[in-house]
Amino acid sequence: MATAKKVAAKKAVAKKAPAAKKAAPAKKVAAKKAAPAKKVAAKKAAPAKKAAPAKKRTPNAAFLKPLTPSAALAAIIGASPLPRTEVTKKVWEYIKKNKLQDAVNKRLIKADEKLKDVLKKAQVDMFELTKIISGHLK
Repeated sequence: MATAKKVAAKKAVAKKAPAAKKAAPAKKVAAKKAAPAKKVAAKKAAPAKKAAPAKKRTPNAAFLKPLTPSAALAAIIGASPLPRTEVTKKVWEYIKKNKLQDAVNKRLIKADEKLKDVLKKAQVDMFELTKIISGHLK
């Protein structure tokens, strides 16, 4: 008796499920039909405006100004004045050449003797690096 009730309950559920499935796609189809109408209206409005020609981005002069590194930083990158961008590139070259980046968490940089004079810590997050280095530039 108990198994007959279970079978009957499963059949009732099976009959209800297809009806629910049929109702859901109808809603999706209606939503899909409504969405393209909005996109078409937006595309028609866009050509009406005249597009300004794209201007080439000019670099910020503050990044290109040569700065003199401190004595501790000069031991790593050299004593000649360099722009901030070049200083950062040279520090990263030094870090990669000496394998100072943590193998597991690549955001951490382990300081060796030369780099410890600049960073003042044994380990630094890569996002702190440029902030610390900028304190060594004049």
